[in-house]
Amino acid sequence: MSAGAGAYSSRTFAALAVRNFRLYFVGQLISVSGTWMQSVALGWLVLQISGSSLDLGLVVALQFVPMLVAGPYGGLVADRREKRQILYVTQSVSGVLALVLGLLVTTHHVDMTSLYVMAGLLGLVNLFDNPARQSFVQQMVGPELIANAVSLNSVLMNAGRLIGPGIAAGFIAFFGSAVCFYVNAASYLAVLLALAMMHGRDFLPMRTVSREKGQVRLGLRYVAAQPLLREVLVAIAAIGTFAYNFTVTLPLLARSTYHARSASGYGLLMAAMGLGAIAGGLATAYRARPTPRLLAGLSLGFGLLMALVGAMPTMAWAEVMLIPTGALSIALISTANSFLQTNSSQEMRGRVMSLYAIAFLGTTPIGAPLVGVVVRYSNPRVGVWLGAAVTLVTGAWLWRSSMLRRARARELDAWVG
Repeated sequence: MSAGAGAYSSRTFAALAVRNFRLYFVGQLISVSGTWMQSVALGWLVLQISGSSLDLGLVVALQFVPMLVAGPYGGLVADRREKRQILYVTQSVSGVLALVLGLLVTTHHVDMTSLYVMAGLLGLVNLFDNPARQSFVQQMVGPELIANAVSLNSVLMNAGRLIGPGIAAGFIAFFGSAVCFYVNAASYLAVLLALAMMHGRDFLPMRTVSREKGQVRLGLRYVAAQPLLREVLVAIAAIGTFAYNFTVTLPLLARSTYHARSASGYGLLMAAMGLGAIAGGLATAYRARPTPRLLAGLSLGFGLLMALVGAMPTMAWAEVMLIPTGALSIALISTANSFLQTNSSQEMRGRVMSLYAIAFLGTTPIGAPLVGVVVRYSNPRVGVWLGAAVTLVTGAWLWRSSMLRRARARELDAWVG
């Protein structure tokens, strides 16, 4: 390996030198692969039972309703409690819910009502799990490595997207959907083992906040007073609502537009996007400094690629186009995530990241059914193009704001000089 290649590798994977993060990374890679298997199986199960794009959108949405309704409270719990203890509980409950889903399918008791209930329970767990996981990363690696760790965390999430759907498609074809839920339930054991093996003495000391009235409102006021944080959250909310609905649009593209007869078509689309996301995450991990201007450029590129995905004439071309789309999609989210973490105070980080989770995930209850309705009265391509249009407009707004800040800074420097 050349010296340049060695330096690149060292910089890209710097956070993995931290033992606790390395354990977390391996455990999450196994668990996330199971989660994506479950996501593919759940989406295909809905289409088998009802065949309705609206039902699919509602099942996806219900997994994020608690985040939309009570997201800041989930962040406040993360600020008050020790993160590893929260994760012990949330990961255990997630495993139990996956097991129950498998049993419902095996015993032929699954119907749309039971899927709605299980989706809502998964969302309730995610309310507390997401902000705890987001803020736990910095506790493992410290502020110097947070941007690198967030990007690597995105890589593992999308390595799971690459691995899980392909395995899920094969399992569904040969064994049925239930096996995917059982495998996901077992995968949570890897996370629990990783958490147990971590050295508590190596964690960065993190201040927790005492229970007081008005702490949720205090977090909201804190973000409102920070223009850069506020801009990033508004942008992610808009893009998250209309663009990040791939668990709705991709199975519909596979089934309705490209006429796939099995879950393998959907799995291949997800895998292609996951492959690109891994590349995008690694590239972002190498670039240590997230900036608003970078976020604007990524938004514009992501919107353009989404528009091209919607125009692809065949599934093979869609798979090819989803690779760079996946790369920019994860680069965008990783950049926003690390920017918020590095620019928020320690005692507010849980609440800031809960607002990020609301913007990115909590908007799904609005976006997923909306896209489902759009697709129902048009076609899946229009659903993809809607997300592309909103992303392009948001990227243009971010770019304009960045340029105005740079112009004001130059004027101030000239006046001071």
